[in-house]
Formats: sequence, C-alpha cells, structure tokens
Amino acid sequence: MVSSTIILVLCLIAFAAIHSLTASLPFKGMILRVMGPGSEKYYMLAYSLISVLTVLPLIYLLYKYPGPILYIIPSPWRWCMVGGQLIGALIGARGLLDAPHRFKIRAQLSAPKTPEAGSLNIQGIFRFIRDPFLLSGLIIIWLTPFMTVNLLVIYIFSTLYVYLGSLHVERRLVSRFGDEYREYQERVHRTIPHFKGQY
Repeated sequence: MVSSTIILVLCLIAFAAIHSLTASLPFKGMILRVMGPGSEKYYMLAYSLISVLTVLPLIYLLYKYPGPILYIIPSPWRWCMVGGQLIGALIGARGLLDAPHRFKIRAQLSAPKTPEAGSLNIQGIFRFIRDPFLLSGLIIIWLTPFMTVNLLVIYIFSTLYVYLGSLHVERRLVSRFGDEYREYQERVHRTIPHFKGQY
C-alpha cells in the first residue's frame, strides 16, 4: 500500500506542474493566440481559479491523512502565530494591489527594453521588498500553530517550490528590465523588508 506521504508529494508535484505551466510565457502566448487579446483581462482570474482547484485535493488529503502530530502550540502563542499568518496574507494582498502591471501578459511577452514591455514602476510594498509573495507564503506556511509529519513534508517541498519560483521570476524581470532591475536588486532585499529609506 502506498503511504499517504507519497500520495501527498505526488499531488503537490501535480499542482506544481500545472501551476508552473499556466504561469509560463509560452503557455500565456498560446492562450493569447488562440483566445485573442481580450483573454488577457480574464487570465489572472482563470489562473487563480485553476490554482485553487488543483490545490484542493492536496488540502483534502492533508486533512484526511495528517500523519503523526509533531507539535501543537498552546495559547496564547498559537494566536500570535495566527496573527502573523494574517499579516502574511496582508503582505501578499498588498503585493497584488501594488503591482497589477506585473501581471499583464502582453508586457511579459514583449521584447525586453521596449515600450510594450512597460516600466519597472516600483511602488508601494515593492519599495521595501522585492518579492512580497515569497515572504507572504513562507510566513503563512511556517507560522502554522501545529505540525504533523505529512504537513512538514509538504511544507518543505512547498518552500523549495516557492523559492525556486521566485528565482525564476527574478530572472524574467532581469531579462525584461536589465540594469534597472539589477540596481533595484542591489538596493532592496528579496525576502527581508528594509525600512532605512525607500527605493
């Protein structure tokens, strides 16, 4: 009988494969060609829905097969951790609000350093941290106030996935904005906010 941990890891790999495919530039380019330019405004919604639908089986399996309990944080510390998770969620939401231009497919598909590629346009939370989505994900994952064996395995794999995804996005942004983004990388940390001024 296949262990629940292996099944969970396979589900996570399937989620990562679908998530990575739908986030890739070739896939986005194909969608624009097949569905037409008007599909761009619906892509982010469809991408988010696909992400939710593909992660639901994993959540269900973790609920059904959590594995042995490693720890449960008692009150009041548990509520401090939950509060931290809420702050993490707000960081991710703020990132979405401050960078809607980063998700425009036609700009992503444009040749680097062209008017169609758009400008870097650093604003809001991005003045203090380059990847608020990575920080948000790590906070939400690792401040869970309980831990089981299967949850720990999934969290380790998820951490690796979001970290590698962040590296990929950074390479894409360097290709798109060149020295402007490299200067930004030197001045603003990727995961640890800096508050000694702003970009």
